[in-house]
Amino acid sequence: MSELMNTSNGRKNFRWQLLATVSAFALLGSAYRAGQAKAANDDSDHPTVWIELGGQLESLSASEEKFVPPFILATPRPGPETVSPLSVGHSPRFSIGGEGKISFEPEGSNWVFSAGVRYARSNANQHLLQQSPYPTKPLDQTIITRYPGLIEPVFRKALQFVDTKQINRESHAILDFQAGKDVGIGMFGRGSTSVLGLGVRFAQFGSTTNVTFKSDPDAHPTFYPIPFNGTVLQIPFGGIFHSNAASADFTRSFHGVGPSISWNASAPVAGNPANGQIAFDWGANAAILFGRQKAFIHHQTTARYHQGRTAYRHNYDQGKYISHPTTLYRNTPPDQARARTVTVPNIGGFAGATFRIENFKISAGYRADLFFGAMDGGIDTAKKENRGFYGPFASVSVGIGG
Repeated sequence: MSELMNTSNGRKNFRWQLLATVSAFALLGSAYRAGQAKAANDDSDHPTVWIELGGQLESLSASEEKFVPPFILATPRPGPETVSPLSVGHSPRFSIGGEGKISFEPEGSNWVFSAGVRYARSNANQHLLQQSPYPTKPLDQTIITRYPGLIEPVFRKALQFVDTKQINRESHAILDFQAGKDVGIGMFGRGSTSVLGLGVRFAQFGSTTNVTFKSDPDAHPTFYPIPFNGTVLQIPFGGIFHSNAASADFTRSFHGVGPSISWNASAPVAGNPANGQIAFDWGANAAILFGRQKAFIHHQTTARYHQGRTAYRHNYDQGKYISHPTTLYRNTPPDQARARTVTVPNIGGFAGATFRIENFKISAGYRADLFFGAMDGGIDTAKKENRGFYGPFASVSVGIGG
């Protein structure tokens, strides 16, 4: 009897073991299929192509040599609040531009291939005019008011003044071609990326400057009496004692290309791509550019001394005026066209944040790029000058495929 019971219990245990084994395989199969389904969903959340468009407002760092003609230091004396005319001669402080980038991320790999471009330009038009008050005497204002077209041109010739104008134009373009690989999957948490890339960078910078100075720092009027309505008006008939003028035109450029390396990372902070996710982004880049640096320089300066205008009359209706201008100084050095091959190191970096929902991203942050010795900022002799761009940026990205 006991043998029959043992046999029956053995069969029951075998059936339970068989059922448990089948159930375990079923659970493993379900888990495997769930894993495959999750991987498929992850791939669907990972577009193969991203198209990015944006813009930036950048501060421009440039330290080109200022054009300072000798006479400009003898500023006029229009009053206690005289501003130095050299305050006008600065480069544009800001540039506004756009940028675009396309990235390709093949399915089933951690590679990222990208091509991007940034372009910006800036303008600065500056004008400073300072002059002394009209050298009038009592009752002169009456005739100025009544006959402005007759008297005011005469008065202007007896003013101390300085007139400074400067026009600057600057533009820059940067192209990047990169092949990168995510070398730190999950390093900064689930869904994070850490892409190390190698590629080629092309940079092009250009600037033009046009500046003019005019001044008479030592004008002195010669008053001449004229009868008017029963009184005698003292009218200034003196001319310009000094007439100074200077102008300059500078054109500078740099074109270079070379190898580059970059590191771009992103770490999710909150949320998920399906319902909305916020991530912190940062990165750094470096390059060595080999190219041509050019500068075309033209400037000239003149200074004249006027003996003044001598007036004499035979009667009230007739008069003669004699003026004898004499050239004292003229400097027109030969134009210079400099060109040389240079090596320009470049470093940069950025930090920002991205909001993503499904295949749509909005990013914003702060970026800096510095190019060492990129421009020839000298006038009479070559002088290497750095060129830097730094400021906020924002972009919108759309994912396609996947």
